[in-house]
Amino acid sequence: MKMKFGIDIDGTVTHPNSLLPYINEAFQLQLTLDDITEYELTNVIDVDPKAFYEWFVKTEPRMYGESPLAKGAKEVLTKWKEKFELYFISARSSNLIDVTENWFNTNDLFYHHIELIGSHNKVEVAKKYQVDLFFEDKHDNAVMIHEQLQIPVILFDTPYNQDPIPEGVVRVKNWHEAEIWVEKWLKMKSKVTN
Repeated sequence: MKMKFGIDIDGTVTHPNSLLPYINEAFQLQLTLDDITEYELTNVIDVDPKAFYEWFVKTEPRMYGESPLAKGAKEVLTKWKEKFELYFISARSSNLIDVTENWFNTNDLFYHHIELIGSHNKVEVAKKYQVDLFFEDKHDNAVMIHEQLQIPVILFDTPYNQDPIPEGVVRVKNWHEAEIWVEKWLKMKSKVTN
């Protein structure tokens, strides 16, 4: 049976600064990724949270439909599509499924399943699908998934996820580092089972 990988979309498969051009344009800002030191954007930008939320919900389909891929994501995920089952689990709202599937198709990115859960609590969905490994960019999600499911979690390094991580959450800079870690992990697992 193939291993299942749970994979977040935004900031993991998409480039972590994907939303910044839209935010900068809408609110006349000049933010760079280095300015985003917390996941909750309204904590780091001087914009009314209610106005930001209303703008965000209205702009989501466009931003998600045009998001650039993270460097190396397509190459690595394409290699993995035959070896593993790829379950994309996102906090996006379920009404964005068409936009999300279109984005995957436009980028020629294969998926076995996409689940848009409308919240950041991915533990139950990861448990439901019995994923063996998870890929994430949100610090508390990574820690929670690892601690509650006792599976390794790859955390893609960004300015907004710099809190300490427990053993079992592995920080990587890009998809190529993730691929190298996965290969080592699989070799180690096969030694243990043989």
